[in-house]
Amino acid sequence: MIGTAEQITELLGKWRNGDRGALDRVALLVHSDLVHIARARLGRVRRHHTLQPTALVNEAFVRLLGGHQVAWHDRAHFFAVAAQVMRHVLVDYARERHRAKRRGSAAHIQIGEAVVLAPDRLEELLAIDEALDNLAAIDPRKSQVVEMRFFGGLEVEETAEVLGVTPNTVIRDWQFARAWLRARLVSGAK
Repeated sequence: MIGTAEQITELLGKWRNGDRGALDRVALLVHSDLVHIARARLGRVRRHHTLQPTALVNEAFVRLLGGHQVAWHDRAHFFAVAAQVMRHVLVDYARERHRAKRRGSAAHIQIGEAVVLAPDRLEELLAIDEALDNLAAIDPRKSQVVEMRFFGGLEVEETAEVLGVTPNTVIRDWQFARAWLRARLVSGAK
């Protein structure tokens, strides 16, 4: 079931105003999009093993719904927050795996279902997260652009709408941030 941006925005407004049934309808409308985004993002951070996209999306939903009430503006805002949450799920998982590796443990961490992320990619994911945090300290908007585009799969126009800037600004921020992150990750600079 694929919903239009208008349908999702309307349902998010109803959910914000207390209609719990709207939440179920939003979940149905966005779930396949989020799984598709998760599958694409996981393809960038894995090699031989998989972190199940459905598990990532399910954990993101749990975190989205378990926290404070968000005043959703529209579909793009929802996906921007979902992108942020998926980033945190991936990083939390990588940190836990890294700690387990240092302890010499091979235990699997469960996120709703079987989850395995290639050990040789854990440090890369943590490095990306640290670099994004460093970028956020210098220019928070550029960091948000990366988070929304890379982790959330938002298009340029959607990202611009959420951030309240022009699409050209998003394109410039995206280009700068990618180059900055690439240089950071290659050099390993702090």
